[in-house]
Amino acid sequence: MAIEDSSLEVIGRLVDASNASLLASLENGAQVIYKPIAGERPLWDFPDGNLASREVAAYYISELCGFHLVPKTVLRDGPFGLGAVQEWIETGEEQDVTTFALSTNSRIREMALFDALINNADRKFGHILRVSESEVYGCDHGVSFHSENKLRTVLWQFAEQALTDDEIKKISAIEEKLDENYLGELLTKSEIAALKARANNLLKEAVFPLPNPNWPAVPWPPY
Repeated sequence: MAIEDSSLEVIGRLVDASNASLLASLENGAQVIYKPIAGERPLWDFPDGNLASREVAAYYISELCGFHLVPKTVLRDGPFGLGAVQEWIETGEEQDVTTFALSTNSRIREMALFDALINNADRKFGHILRVSESEVYGCDHGVSFHSENKLRTVLWQFAEQALTDDEIKKISAIEEKLDENYLGELLTKSEIAALKARANNLLKEAVFPLPNPNWPAVPWPPY
């Protein structure tokens, strides 16, 4: 059975997470992260919607645009109610994620562009999952898609660099393929409008953005 409908058995909890993040196993033995909406703490600057829906929206946009940076994530029921369920990504403990994240690796560059598109307010080093030089994923996208510019990330090394033709093609998918009816089940109308506006601005400027001078550029702590 797939991640969408397999029964979930909670086997542990990620104790460093600020919201309930539970390690669970599927019937086939695969592991997932289950984040029930009931375990979310209210955020003053994200009053609308919920973290779980934005996690799923991030996966949708990642796939739509061809970034493939977010592990498969679905919104479904679980032992503690409706929540986001995401495939578990196994990484090596010995890897130096900080040095890798500050490099000019092509997948890190894609992640920086993806974060600018979804307005990620919390790209920490610990939210970067490196399996290999070419297999890289991001997690914890619950504080994304705000209608105001809240981009906060450790990936600023590409600021003001020109977008490539391939990057422009990825961003163009928002205008060409976006299913607003589906996304409307996950985000508010203002969040969707802001997403489209960010995509249009990226295409117009054709460069990676600079930090917002009125908002902290880097999440704290950055790990």
